[in-house]
Amino acid sequence: MTNEEIIKIATEQSAEDIGCKAEDFFSSKNVVVPFKLGKNARKYYKEPITANFVSYGNNLVAATTNEVSEIIQEYISRYEFYHCFETPNLHWLNEKLLKKGNKVCFMAEYYLPDVTKLKELSCNFDIHLLEQEDFQALYLPEWSNAICEDRKELDVLGLGAYEGNKLIGLAACSADAQDMWQIGVDVLPEYRKKGIASSLTAGLALEIIKRNKIPFYCSAWSNIRSVKNAIKSGFVPAWVEMTIKPISIVDDMNKLEKE
Repeated sequence: MTNEEIIKIATEQSAEDIGCKAEDFFSSKNVVVPFKLGKNARKYYKEPITANFVSYGNNLVAATTNEVSEIIQEYISRYEFYHCFETPNLHWLNEKLLKKGNKVCFMAEYYLPDVTKLKELSCNFDIHLLEQEDFQALYLPEWSNAICEDRKELDVLGLGAYEGNKLIGLAACSADAQDMWQIGVDVLPEYRKKGIASSLTAGLALEIIKRNKIPFYCSAWSNIRSVKNAIKSGFVPAWVEMTIKPISIVDDMNKLEKE
């Protein structure tokens, strides 16, 4: 599998996620399309989605519903595409969206493996391959980035780091799309900065590729620890996304976080 094949599959998946064409991400101009969640979209996308911005570094592709299409069109014509994901420009957008009952919700950076850099990384602990049945007793808070109880049917493969019989680190992947599996990783606090996270992440990425799937990794841009792990593990920044949702949904999320 080459880097060119990986990016081709990723852009085809992103096109399915928002309702555009894969070639739209390579245009020198911004592209606006009607938002349409494809039947093979990544499984963690949940409607209602008012708009979604996606950039692979060439332009901005904005998929939008009719209710905010004029705002989106004006916004992306005002600013350089990469500034559309930043403050202070986002304040302009959010103020306009509030009048239509919406807010900026999610922002994330996504990573893909660079096959010229991806390799096995060692650590001083035992590493074991885990299958779906091995996760059943592991749906605990300390492993919540690696596996998700609400979508446990998607947790398909993992690597665990052990000190004796004690699980000290876990990387697992979720089959979020037909050809793309997302990696999440957790390491117990007292075992961090020992090379465990990168060893598990890189090793799991290689296992995913052996199964003819594309591993991908997601992080908030401000989560420096996670970003460093992605880069150390052989991943590189590939695309960014920003999602707009109704005010009620965003406010409910903030209430849950406070609880």
